Amino acid sequence: MASRFLFTPIPDFAVPVEKFPKPHQRVPCFTFTLAPPTSYSSKSISSSRRGSPPPPLTAVKEELIQSPSSERTHDSKTSPSSSSKLVLVAGGSGGVGQLVVASLLNRNIKSRLLVRDPEKAISLFGKQDEETLQVIKGDTRNPEDLDPSIFEGVTHVICCTGTTAFPSKRWDGDNTPERVDWEGVRNLVSALPSSLKRIVLVSSIGVTKYSELPWSIMNLFGVLKFKRMGEDFLRNSGLPFTIIRPGRLTDGPYTSYDLNTLLKATAGQRRAVLIGQGDKLVGEASRIVVAEACIQALDMEFTEGKAYEINSVEGEGPGSDPQKWQELFKAAQAQ
Repeated sequence: MASRFLFTPIPDFAVPVEKFPKPHQRVPCFTFTLAPPTSYSSKSISSSRRGSPPPPLTAVKEELIQSPSSERTHDSKTSPSSSSKLVLVAGGSGGVGQLVVASLLNRNIKSRLLVRDPEKAISLFGKQDEETLQVIKGDTRNPEDLDPSIFEGVTHVICCTGTTAFPSKRWDGDNTPERVDWEGVRNLVSALPSSLKRIVLVSSIGVTKYSELPWSIMNLFGVLKFKRMGEDFLRNSGLPFTIIRPGRLTDGPYTSYDLNTLLKATAGQRRAVLIGQGDKLVGEASRIVVAEACIQALDMEFTEGKAYEINSVEGEGPGSDPQKWQELFKAAQAQ
């Protein structure tokens, strides 16, 4: 069920140039595209790097990108082509979100990034052309930020917003679990169009047992309770969904990295993946593996309406091979 996967440089590649629907005019958009180094023009260079072109991009051939044909190997009946997809990523500059965005870009999948701080996204992905990535300023905690035009043309959503379980600097500005994991998820789900093909929500293991030890310690300030409330709201929304519940997150966050460094992130020796159901797993999960699980679940029809726990352990893993991920998800359902 597992396979070996390694990092390998991928040659220059082009990105499809199909236009996005016109974004909401009140929201500033910044963009990113992948292209060979020789093709950069003066318009595609971030103002912070003016005078020198961005360095060549080295893609990941591990959890982020494993096979040049991985996108094409999906079942054509269940997986829209990369040119027809538009994936909105909420929390796309955070620990898991930035890895999701990098992987989508490497797959040539059009993406729209909803973040509170576009400048942070620019520092990660560069301010370039809008053919592949749009960065839109918005805060899921504020319903008024979620104008319907933001979701025009969106076919899939990956929500990986979050904060810390215990009081920390990240709680500044009312960034608490209640505001992020409950109210933010509720607001986002409420704003999504009924035409959506799938939303994948990143939650946490332990959400069904937050009143039991040891989970009650982690839930001292309500993080698991509020994540469960967000899950329940999504379940009752009528939208097609999949919930990914990782263990304690490892590998990153790479919040001070640029894209070149981000794409070289590794999961070390903890590459093998364990997937379960019933909230029984206990352990850790690499952010790289979690990001890949979110992308894989987007197009697997049998994962719709289900929640999966995910851990990373030492050993060889599935990388980005769709067939191996299908086997893992189906094995979890058969347990």
